[in-house]
Amino acid sequence: MNAPDRFELFLLDDGQQKVEYKEETRVPNTGIFTFNKEDHTLGNLISQRLLKYDYIVFAAYKVPHPLFATFELRVQTDGTCTPKEAIIKCCHDVVKDLEVLKGSFTTEWLGKKIVSEGEAERNAREQNQF
Repeated sequence: MNAPDRFELFLLDDGQQKVEYKEETRVPNTGIFTFNKEDHTLGNLISQRLLKYDYIVFAAYKVPHPLFATFELRVQTDGTCTPKEAIIKCCHDVVKDLEVLKGSFTTEWLGKKIVSEGEAERNAREQNQF
């Protein structure tokens, strides 16, 4: 009843950016990224991937309010690169990983399809023998 319309969860408003960046002035080498029209799926994926890099000191996200499709990602680096560069590298790596996953899935799906077609042909031949 209080939930927003479904289209409001993924369509950006006029003038709204997908990602907004704000430098954190209280902590060195730290930035806060606000991802609009995204949820826990992307927040968790990016924050966990960032933690695999040696130059990341801290990476975590929070959803300010459950009714709004927005999350804030806080990233702190050791100074060898900026938080913005770290996010860009992370996103490129995630896309590469998803391409590998897609290739593996397609290979498995085609293999299963070939096996099932072979079994169907074998069953048809066995039925024709009788």
